[in-house]
Amino acid sequence: MNFNYPIVIHKDRGSDYGVIVPDLPGCFTAADSIDEAIEMAREAIELHLEGLIDEGQVIPHPGQIEKHRLNRDYSGGTWAIVSIEPANLRLRARRVNITLPQRVLDALDTLASRTHETRSGVIVKAVASLAGRGATRALRPARRGRPQKRSPRTR
Repeated sequence: MNFNYPIVIHKDRGSDYGVIVPDLPGCFTAADSIDEAIEMAREAIELHLEGLIDEGQVIPHPGQIEKHRLNRDYSGGTWAIVSIEPANLRLRARRVNITLPQRVLDALDTLASRTHETRSGVIVKAVASLAGRGATRALRPARRGRPQKRSPRTR
């Protein structure tokens, strides 16, 4: 499931095209052309989302252009949608060994075959989708640099 983030593009006389991503505060970029602005927006959104994931935060769900258009800060802008594939986010991959009930594995394989994905791709998309909807803190990645508390039995 892709995340489809609305972007608003502004152009003032004598300036580059400026891009704002209303659903991701602090996420913006600029470029010489509209086409380049949209590509730069894709990169800015991916980097922003990766930063949120690294910090253990929930990925904000994309809003609707119609609601954002009511905001005066975006008046006069050109709207576009940037589609982000969660599986393409540049995060370090780790190989894990998991145990699944056979019926779940069969369902996973059927879905992977139907969507032309790998098992891993389907799992990544499913978890990213859940995290984007505000899943529990347990689904968020652990913060880096923090030592994990260990129970006295595991020391």
